[in-house]
Amino acid sequence: MSTNKSFTAQDFASVLNQYNYNIHSGDIVAGTIFNQESQGFLVDIGANIAGYLPNEEIPYNLNQEEYHIDFINETREFFILAYNINSQQLLLSIKRLEYIRAWKRIKQLEAEDIVIQIPIHGTNKGGFITKLEGIQGFIPKSHINLASIDKNNNTIKCQLLIANEKNNKLIFSNKRALLQIHKHRLKIGQIIQGKIIKIQTYGLFIQIYDIIALLHISEIGNTRIKYINKMFKINEIIKVKIIHIDMKQGRISVSHRNIN
Repeated sequence: MSTNKSFTAQDFASVLNQYNYNIHSGDIVAGTIFNQESQGFLVDIGANIAGYLPNEEIPYNLNQEEYHIDFINETREFFILAYNINSQQLLLSIKRLEYIRAWKRIKQLEAEDIVIQIPIHGTNKGGFITKLEGIQGFIPKSHINLASIDKNNNTIKCQLLIANEKNNKLIFSNKRALLQIHKHRLKIGQIIQGKIIKIQTYGLFIQIYDIIALLHISEIGNTRIKYINKMFKINEIIKVKIIHIDMKQGRISVSHRNIN
């Protein structure tokens, strides 16, 4: 490879034009890895200029020493990050390409608005940490019904709540998925039985199927209630009427007023 220090970006463009190559940063190209260096790999992309794949642009599952030998002579696609004038190499990335394709698949899932089973990778005070298509996501505690976790493989049903590629932000809702699954069994005005699973000063949380509904204190009766915890107990079964269904947030509000 030439080490001519006067080689410029304009010269690079001229070379590409001379050989009828139209390559730019942001393009996706096919290439064959042909040599390993201390900090990365050289890649033949057929443009009379070598591509360079730094180790940090290799996904973690591939960026391990035992996998590197398998890279030699492998042909695959790469994302062109930039042209390095000093080394006269195209800077390539597998990680960026996978990131782009992952978000494309995520956007498709968002458009389809389907229920997906995703793994739980960890927890913190705010909720669960998970991943979808290799992109880290989060399930807020307020959007989780712990009883719905599949403990055999540590997964949970969810729907996308926020998918923001610009900020690399994925937020899921387990409650929204559960409501989606049972929506055909629920309708406004329906009287149904539910089990009290939590008592708060502002109301009761009622489990209906796998869904947690809120029975606000103002909807318990026609008179003011001072001591809600003296009127009800955990695991008590009561009748309630569905008064509001929020499919987007996975929430149901119910009423106990005027129910015999």
